[in-house]
Amino acid sequence: MSAKHPIIAITGSSGAGTTSVMRTFEQIFRRENVNAAFVEGDSFHRYNRTEMKMKMAEEWNAGNRHMSHFGPDSNLFAELEALFRDYSLAGRGKRRRYLHDDGEAAPYKQPLGTFTEWEDLPVGTDCLFYEGLHGAVACGDVDVAKYPDLLIGVVPVMNLEWIQKLHRDRSMRGYSTEAVTDTILRRMPDYINYICPQFSRTHVNFQRVPTVDTSNPFIARFIPTPDESFLVIRFANPRGIDFPYLLSMLKDSFMSRANTIVCPGGKMDLAMQTILTPMIWRLMERRKQASGR
Repeated sequence: MSAKHPIIAITGSSGAGTTSVMRTFEQIFRRENVNAAFVEGDSFHRYNRTEMKMKMAEEWNAGNRHMSHFGPDSNLFAELEALFRDYSLAGRGKRRRYLHDDGEAAPYKQPLGTFTEWEDLPVGTDCLFYEGLHGAVACGDVDVAKYPDLLIGVVPVMNLEWIQKLHRDRSMRGYSTEAVTDTILRRMPDYINYICPQFSRTHVNFQRVPTVDTSNPFIARFIPTPDESFLVIRFANPRGIDFPYLLSMLKDSFMSRANTIVCPGGKMDLAMQTILTPMIWRLMERRKQASGR
């Protein structure tokens, strides 16, 4: 953690909705005039799209049926930790971009599914903002989780996460239901070992829980809407959290535990704005004091 060079990280698995949460942060940063250096978790994959397909085929033939984007073999965990460490010490570091589609790839004149070259972060940023799979990962000698000053988990319940992934991968990527199901099964050991433990290291978790039947996510025709859900918000350390104020702002909410608020799913953006904005204020105020401003 660093007073002068704070790090904010959102962590969640593929299909969890971290991209939507990132947009909420973009709104907060724009409104509060915070100059953030954005880093995308996919840019720390070890292999580009073609290389990953080849590597998975190689591992499959060798008897490994569970290689995935979730585990250490296919990610640059040490490099991600180095970025967080370097930024926390001096506000510096290197990043690159993963080009998901033709729109992202066109400016670089590269094929989609490839990485841009590594480049220095912009100079003079107020904070580092990470969004991806591994913002709180700890594996062997690597501990990414110890650097962020604000760690947020985005964690739909399992069946909802699968429904969201199925709909996204079929509609946006053209995958079949069978292909997406195979991916879910293949990556399950890495999900259990490297994704789930991160949510015990976060400062705040936002978990969407549907109130409609999602018993068989593989045949669900629609993604449950926010209004068909509850949002469970868990604070790792409730000390200093003004729960009466939050309950007054988030109408029809209640506390299910001493550190947990439950509110209507349609209030997710309001909940994040209300909860996270003061946290960002405190980080920026601490930064100013540490910098002698």
